[in-house]
Amino acid sequence: MNTTSLNHYDNSWFRKQIGASRSKQFAWYFTNILFFMNPLNPSSALKIHILKIFGSKLGQGTIIKPGVNIKYPWKLIIGDHCWIGEKVWIDNLAVVEMGNNVCISQGAMLLTGNHDYKSPKFDLIVKPILLMDGAWVGAKGLVGPGVTIESHAVLAAMSVANKDLSAYTIYQGNPAIAVRQRIISN
Repeated sequence: MNTTSLNHYDNSWFRKQIGASRSKQFAWYFTNILFFMNPLNPSSALKIHILKIFGSKLGQGTIIKPGVNIKYPWKLIIGDHCWIGEKVWIDNLAVVEMGNNVCISQGAMLLTGNHDYKSPKFDLIVKPILLMDGAWVGAKGLVGPGVTIESHAVLAAMSVANKDLSAYTIYQGNPAIAVRQRIISN
């Protein structure tokens, strides 16, 4: 039986895909700690301004709560009137794109990277995440690489999405399965 050999792990190919100079990455590392991960900074307006400086594309009216961790802001696209809750982790090795009116509840994780468990070298796999208009990721929900959450779909609290979620459907569990339709009344 073959085994994993992490001493052969090589993600040097990914350095070219980071999309920023070492100095920009270094500057972001400390900015992220001081202004985003720091629970004492409640100002969404300041965070939005900083994200734009670092290359994020952001719409209007977005709220970013304290304790948020963003890997690479230059790989982040957020539409209008989105909500990013406390202690959300956006581990965007690839692009994370949110439509309008998207809610990422507290403690949720958006993970664009994983590893090939079949490879003895534990190769890095990177795929984008797309959250369409009105999508909602519940508290401590996890969205994996390559997942699209379609319009107004819901990932319930503490659930894991490793496949696409259909529009206007509520999913829960690990792995997340459809449990009912999302009906929004007037």
